[in-house]
Amino acid sequence: MRHRYFDVAFTPAVQAEQEHHGSRAAYAAATTGEGGADVLTERERSFIAASDTFFLASVSETGWPYVQHRGGPPGFVRTLDDATIGWAEFAGNRQYVSAGNTGADDRVALIFVDFAHRRRLKLLGHMRSFEPTERPDLADRLGLDGYPARIERFAVVMVEGLDWNCPQHITPRFTASEVEALARGGHDDRAGL
Repeated sequence: MRHRYFDVAFTPAVQAEQEHHGSRAAYAAATTGEGGADVLTERERSFIAASDTFFLASVSETGWPYVQHRGGPPGFVRTLDDATIGWAEFAGNRQYVSAGNTGADDRVALIFVDFAHRRRLKLLGHMRSFEPTERPDLADRLGLDGYPARIERFAVVMVEGLDWNCPQHITPRFTASEVEALARGGHDDRAGL
């Protein structure tokens, strides 16, 4: 089955580069056959639910890319259905570049990285932001009880494509809680993903 990610990411220019470097044949099967939107399987849902950070890329009206970090407690990004995720947008540096960019062009890319286990998930989609008064239902689904940050809005991304990346150059890094768990002889539930 063809993944929607390859329809979006493998433009003619990308395919020409793949051909030039000899990797086109390896990806040719991914870009032929039946199409359709990628869905978030249990593998992606679990990975996203365990994440405490990701990187959000948007495009400005002048065509420049913009990448920003998003973070919170593990599970701050929630799966809303098999092709939609969302999270609470916390008050930050008050620049609102991502919000402005996605207001003009809603296409985004998200990269989730589990450094400890050398895993990376890319998502492509369309993002919409909602004020809490616009969508009070999202407060129940995306709110975070007990987390000391002010929620300014809620972000919802309709996933168009996804892909798991090669772990070859991901340097293992560990959070303090991961190190503490390992020191106690524990393990990280994400290891089986």
